Amino acid sequence: MYIFDSVLESDSVSAHFCDIGQALYTMLNKALLCLVTFAASVNILNYGGVPMGVQAQYLLGLGIGDITGPVVETNMMGYASLGQTDTGLHMRQRSRAWIVADASNSSNRVVFINADIAMGDTGIRRSIVSQLSSEFPGLYTNENIALVSTHQHSGVGGYLENLLPQITALGYVKQTADAIVAGTVLAVRRAHANLAPGNAYLANPAEERARYQFDQDKDLSLLRFDDASGNPRGFLSFFAVHGTSLYENNTLVSGDNKGMAAYLYEAMVEPSAMPGNNTFVAGFTQSNVGDTSPNTEGAFCESPGQPWDGQPCEFEHSTCGNKTEDCHGRGPGFRISDFESNRLIAQAQVDGAKTLMSQTLPAVSGPIQWVHTYMNMSFRSFTLPNGTTVQTCPPAMGFSFAGGTTDGPGAFDFIQGDNSSNPQNPFWEIVKGAVTPLPSPEQVQCQSPKPILLNTGFAHSPYEWSPSTVDIQMLRVGNLVMLIIPGELTTMAGRRLREAVRTKLISSGIIGDDAYVVIAGPANTYAHYVTTREEYAVQRYEGASTIFGPNTLDSYIDKYTSLLPFLAPNASGSPSSDPAPQDQTSKAISLQTAVILDNAPIGESFGRVIADVQTTSPYHAGDTVVAQFVGANPRNNLRLEDTFLTVDRLVNGDWQAFRSDSHPSTKFQWLRTNTILGFSTVNVSWTIEDGTPSGSYRLSYYGDAKSLFGSISSFVGHSSTFATA
Repeated sequence: MYIFDSVLESDSVSAHFCDIGQALYTMLNKALLCLVTFAASVNILNYGGVPMGVQAQYLLGLGIGDITGPVVETNMMGYASLGQTDTGLHMRQRSRAWIVADASNSSNRVVFINADIAMGDTGIRRSIVSQLSSEFPGLYTNENIALVSTHQHSGVGGYLENLLPQITALGYVKQTADAIVAGTVLAVRRAHANLAPGNAYLANPAEERARYQFDQDKDLSLLRFDDASGNPRGFLSFFAVHGTSLYENNTLVSGDNKGMAAYLYEAMVEPSAMPGNNTFVAGFTQSNVGDTSPNTEGAFCESPGQPWDGQPCEFEHSTCGNKTEDCHGRGPGFRISDFESNRLIAQAQVDGAKTLMSQTLPAVSGPIQWVHTYMNMSFRSFTLPNGTTVQTCPPAMGFSFAGGTTDGPGAFDFIQGDNSSNPQNPFWEIVKGAVTPLPSPEQVQCQSPKPILLNTGFAHSPYEWSPSTVDIQMLRVGNLVMLIIPGELTTMAGRRLREAVRTKLISSGIIGDDAYVVIAGPANTYAHYVTTREEYAVQRYEGASTIFGPNTLDSYIDKYTSLLPFLAPNASGSPSSDPAPQDQTSKAISLQTAVILDNAPIGESFGRVIADVQTTSPYHAGDTVVAQFVGANPRNNLRLEDTFLTVDRLVNGDWQAFRSDSHPSTKFQWLRTNTILGFSTVNVSWTIEDGTPSGSYRLSYYGDAKSLFGSISSFVGHSSTFATA
């Protein structure tokens, strides 16, 4: 196992975007407006060589599992847009798991899960821990399992257990949650099954990259997992960029740029393996992502007929004509499509990882340790290093939360940077008290200078709107410490936390000068954003979404640094802990209607071709082949570890699957054509890649239909044979 750092560079600027506020966010201030960039070139630090023949110190296990929930009729999680209801599938969502165990004491191990979801969740993690601890008693526990998200915004929603993020999903969607849990447990089970001796290698940081040359972190850190013979089995990379390459108008479930990067790298290593069946596992993990964006061309007004159309958005408040709705970030491929931007941002991360994987690095050495505790952030009192006593606050959302970001603008007349006591929308002053309780003077003072829009920490009906208690967790592998963060840290917030932890690790003698600290999140619990005090005062989207008030970051720094003794080589016991958050899923409400029935029109049958492919002349690279079928609702069978479609190739008289619904060149689109009668259609499409072998192909659709009596029957449909040249 190795860890590397590289710097991803380009000349592009980046703003920011959204999560649960109808959009993403843009920037906190002018200093933070620049530069989440991706590299045309990658600068590599100078590392030493790797000693050969070193006896394996660790046991390493890697696994992957399908977590794709219902790909139709379900709200997507990330932009929190009621209109973003999924209509099909671009690429399946997956969980990837890495286990690192001490070779001399294999019960001493940690589990790192990187899931293609928008954010970690207490309920999801609780279920994963319950299943794994039951299946592997004494090995996998609440303390040593980390559930980290890629923070993508094009996945299936409704799985978070608190009420606020459920609102646009019309409540809790158990089918989504169950799929995430099942696929993640499978990924860990597979990682457990292939545990084998291996070595770890780690690069030392170059004095925090000359004290931050850039406004965003451009370092891509990579931890390589090798077998005992020195052959790479996979890696974990840590790099901060939001999963918002696919815009709010996208309704096809996908993994966004990090899911795409994982696919591209794994396909490069094992080109003949179907996605999900690969043995090499590539992890593109999120980091201090709060003020980063993949839309590196900047934010522009999209206001046809208006004089500001095509102009850069007004900087201070991210508006066009004093409104936020038309201000949108542009990715590097925006002139083609957001899917092209997604590919370009993914490829940049792949290129950085590929370069790093070719390096030779010093060996990682040291113990496997972990620590986990719960921290209640409601009026938590603690002492700053200067002796001042401060406190955090019960959760609350500010007005700029509703203003969104340039990656996903808000609605009405909310704007960025609103920290005044005079709200832009007087109507909200009337109705907000009917949504959540009006804040007390103590809460107003605690959250100041944030003007409170939603006082979610005091909203307990019908169940908790926001989490008040968060997971605090760290995993140690030798001289690498992973900070598992329950929220989205901004660039500078992440830097301050990393520096504080690394300084204390060294000064306490827990790790030497080669201590390396990375951030992974949002993980375990979703507690929105974490800004610096200075950023909080500006009250852009990030500050308005820092739910525990201006001392949030300092509280995390205080807690994480206080727990470092538990990472010492001979540490034992567990820290004190606040009570774990109560289960909310048992109280959950869901307004999503069930599938009633599927029918084929008179004279038709499920899977029958309605519109066929072209058969008179061959297709060529770049062409898109489409066939339409009589369909059924995909919610009847999620087809986990399977596929809704294949592109089949005729080889020696036999049809062989050539592409699946996990390949980015295919799309699966479903349309309900008659709700009462249960009619629907499915479009299967394939854009032919360069280098595709010439020959005979067909498109196949795999579906499952529900009868009026509730039974579900599988079927398959095939297009006519077509040629490629």
